[in-house]
Amino acid sequence: MSVLLDVAAGIATITLDSPHNRNALSRQLMTELSGHLTAAGQDPEVRAVLLRSSGRVFCSGADLTEARAGLGADGPRAIVGLQRQIATLPKPVVVELAGPVRAGGLGLVGAADVVIAAESVTFALTEVRLGLAPSAISLSLLERLTPRAAADVFLSGRTFDAAEAAAIGLVTRCVPDAGLAAAVAGTLAELAEGSPQGLAETKRLLTAGLVARIDRDGEEAAARSAELFASPEAQQAMRAFLSRRA
Repeated sequence: MSVLLDVAAGIATITLDSPHNRNALSRQLMTELSGHLTAAGQDPEVRAVLLRSSGRVFCSGADLTEARAGLGADGPRAIVGLQRQIATLPKPVVVELAGPVRAGGLGLVGAADVVIAAESVTFALTEVRLGLAPSAISLSLLERLTPRAAADVFLSGRTFDAAEAAAIGLVTRCVPDAGLAAAVAGTLAELAEGSPQGLAETKRLLTAGLVARIDRDGEEAAARSAELFASPEAQQAMRAFLSRRA
């Protein structure tokens, strides 16, 4: 199992639990995550969903080992699908960030309704350095970031911190590391006070633009991303990256 699900007191907690590859978006992880989101969305006892991670890293992005082996052609489409699933889930989705997020992992962050990050968390859209572009995850990120901020972090590939992430709209709140659990618990308690219909219909209002963008541009973004992953330049860059990491 790469993803765990626990339901208690009206909260469905989904935990990314694949530390061997830093919770990379492998086919297995994305399939299991989608299944747990479906289960949470259909459970009448669930008022809100918490998406978190075990281990040191929230998500390291696409599984480059699969991409290098030619197994990643469907990955961008799956990432698009996960963003739409999070955005259309009839329950609020809260993301708790206690560790770094890279590349494709930011698509999960962008699609969520509330994101609370510890001050020590860092972010980076590193695709540009590997001959890629954040095509699939741009669907949610362009709904959250200002155009200038998007140009900065997309093109530079630089690492930025949680305070900046909050300032540019990527996360909802940045809190001290020691206060992360309390901040998340408080947010979930507030959401649990909402009625199922009130939460679902209010979320529908808030995500209408994001869902429309995904439905309009999702297939093209996924296809372009798959083409880039298969390109000689990206394949060479990924091979070099994996060799250095090994």
